[in-house]
Amino acid sequence: MNAPANASMDAQAPVVEALNVTKRYGSTAALHDVSLRVMPGESHALVGRNGAGKSTLVSILTGLRKPDTGDVRFNGVAAPALADRDAWRERVACVYQHSTIIRDLSVAENLFINRQPGRHGVIDWHAMRRDARALLDHWKIDVREDARAGDLSVEARQLVEIARALSYGARFIILDEPTAQLDGDEIKRLFRRITELQREGVTFLFISHHLQEVYEICQAVTVLRDARHIVSAPVSALPREQLIEAMTGERGGLAVADAAARAPLPAGTQIALHVEALAGCDYDDVSFAVKRGEVVGLTGATSSGRTSVAEAIAGLRAQTRGAIRVGGEGGVSLPPGDVPAALANGIGCVPKDRHHEGLVLTQSIAENASMTIARLLGKFGIAPPAKKNAFGRKMIEALGIVAQGPEHVVSGLSGGNQQKVVMARALATDPDVLVLIDPTAGVDVKSKEALLSVVDRVREDGKAVLVVSGELDDLRTCDRVIVMFRGRIAAEFPAGWQDHDLIASVEGVSLHEE
Repeated sequence: MNAPANASMDAQAPVVEALNVTKRYGSTAALHDVSLRVMPGESHALVGRNGAGKSTLVSILTGLRKPDTGDVRFNGVAAPALADRDAWRERVACVYQHSTIIRDLSVAENLFINRQPGRHGVIDWHAMRRDARALLDHWKIDVREDARAGDLSVEARQLVEIARALSYGARFIILDEPTAQLDGDEIKRLFRRITELQREGVTFLFISHHLQEVYEICQAVTVLRDARHIVSAPVSALPREQLIEAMTGERGGLAVADAAARAPLPAGTQIALHVEALAGCDYDDVSFAVKRGEVVGLTGATSSGRTSVAEAIAGLRAQTRGAIRVGGEGGVSLPPGDVPAALANGIGCVPKDRHHEGLVLTQSIAENASMTIARLLGKFGIAPPAKKNAFGRKMIEALGIVAQGPEHVVSGLSGGNQQKVVMARALATDPDVLVLIDPTAGVDVKSKEALLSVVDRVREDGKAVLVVSGELDDLRTCDRVIVMFRGRIAAEFPAGWQDHDLIASVEGVSLHEE
């Protein structure tokens, strides 16, 4: 754990302080008497299950919502009026998981959007590029000011957003799931940059479901549960099991079925999925098979090609070469990039991006869950609402979706419950092969347990499961784990692998070379 950036911070006023904040929406308490103190120069983690109140607190700390009761102070001074957006920008900024950078604009344009330097009503492009370069140099951000923002890596776009916030004068930055789309090396670089910025007087509120990151980068942590403040403490004083207990209200760590204790499959078990010499934009010569009742993990860095392989199997993108066969020898070969064909031949998929590929956020749980089986529920593919709702109720019960009922609009659910709806849609067709791409990304501990328990149930029903993830907890459910490195299969680990061996393989390092 990093040492606090400022040893004398206790003698200083908090950079931000929320005092006894309560926020209600109708009869629902989104926050109840919550307090938070973030001291100068620290990285302070804010953790809690989906629905704990983190997003509501962030909206209050950034001036997007006003608390019903309670106060917010910056450096001991009351927060500005909500209408004074410039005053808020000078105090706080949030870098969200889903970037607010405009991809078709340059870095310089994004840094100074709506405040471009100009003369006589005309933008002074030279001055804007000069000021952008000076800003990037000052904060040691190695990005070209004239680069198109959409061409930058996720990591670089996040740093541009941080630079933009700092340019307004803000020295308190909220990072919302900043590592969700980064691989190991990118995360290390981001954490180094955060540490450097702390030394330069920048303070961070760090929101993450990856608890190990809390111990790597943060000095203090606050836990919310059920809209209430549970504990604030130095990270060093709160071991992982105690942290999870504070988040869940239950003792113990993540309860995941470890495949190492599982009986081996009977000899002669049929193959359900066969991938042969598959090649695409960022992978080549990938071959493996998954048997009925088997759970296989596919892992690697974000840039390893693992996601592209999974999306090819599900029909979400076309491979350039190779074959995907369902049913082993004599089975059906799937046409490239054809989702309906994949569904029709027994492939179910939980895609990587639930917001853009997995859900229609404006529709209900029932409509989303039954989307792939509408033709089975009604004539001409039009399902009666009663049948949709009946199926929705069935899935709510089976997956433990916390909602008012099947007609609950998906956008009003927590991230973990949204992911359960995506799982419900994947299971609706009763697939022979279930492909799960980052199935627990951005969800809380208890939602992870619920989603991963589905893997065990599906396996027991004789289905084949491919878990494509960089999360070690996801991979513990697998009978074996295939590691990809730079587009090719690099290694395979049977259940019972050691964390350090698997991580080393993912990063292209052998720990056992002579």
